[in-house]
Amino acid sequence: MKALLVAEYRENQVRECTYELLSFAERLGAAPVMFIVGDADALPAFEGPLYLAEASTCGEFSPSVHKALLLEVIAREQPDYVVFSHSSYGWDLAPRVALATGAGQISEILDLHEEGFVVPLCNSKLRSTLKASGPLSVLTLQSGAFAAAEPQGSPQVMALDVPAGTDPLRFEGLEEAEKSEVDLSKAEIIVSAGRGIGKKDNIEMIANLAKAMGGEFGASRPVVDAGWAEHSRQVGSTGQSVAPKLYVACGISGAVQHLMGMKKSDFVIAINSDAEAPIAEVADVMVVADLKEFVPALLSCLQG
Repeated sequence: MKALLVAEYRENQVRECTYELLSFAERLGAAPVMFIVGDADALPAFEGPLYLAEASTCGEFSPSVHKALLLEVIAREQPDYVVFSHSSYGWDLAPRVALATGAGQISEILDLHEEGFVVPLCNSKLRSTLKASGPLSVLTLQSGAFAAAEPQGSPQVMALDVPAGTDPLRFEGLEEAEKSEVDLSKAEIIVSAGRGIGKKDNIEMIANLAKAMGGEFGASRPVVDAGWAEHSRQVGSTGQSVAPKLYVACGISGAVQHLMGMKKSDFVIAINSDAEAPIAEVADVMVVADLKEFVPALLSCLQG
């Protein structure tokens, strides 16, 4: 079994998600072959074949050119899987490759079981296990779902020539997101509210707990989407990535999109009425309780 891993390169650096692809290939039991549009002076560190096209001539992002290069590598290597990160690069390129090759595509893979690939459903409230059919499958992996492999070794590099023709799209560059009013990335203590707080009025309770602990309050995406907290408070893949000394998750189930935003926290306390909630898998301390009763009691102790 062979997996063609599509590495990512941005602003003269190999992106960390590249090493998550390697970890996935190892769990899958597939021999890794890698493809990257990058620079010969900044290559992924791994032992194995690496097909390299120079970004200086191909462009860091050029859909038609990158697709043509990938199709050439697929023809040479005949992999069983072509694996992308579930990123803006993968969102765009994976379906182009799937359509061109007639391969089935499975997107946003969270886990790997004997039965198949685990993907989220219904805004991550449910999960489904899918199995690919056909000789080739195109996969995208949710960022953070697979721990990054340790960068080590030197690849066997094979250079790719730029294909003839031009791309009707032109990459203009990257634009930094506007700085939010609240920079949670600098907070040492974060107390975050999830859907389990029940209603908007309970946000004040979470904010008060954060204040009493000398920290900031954050929120999960469902809370922000409901309009209970501003987007600048959101933690997760579409919000801020944080690395506090202490992270307190209040009524947060533990969807992978949220976990990837707080996975670098030193110590995690989860307060949830469901002992089987996915957040329990990453929590150092799991408090199984009704947070609407527990948080006020904790506040009373801290303020007393």
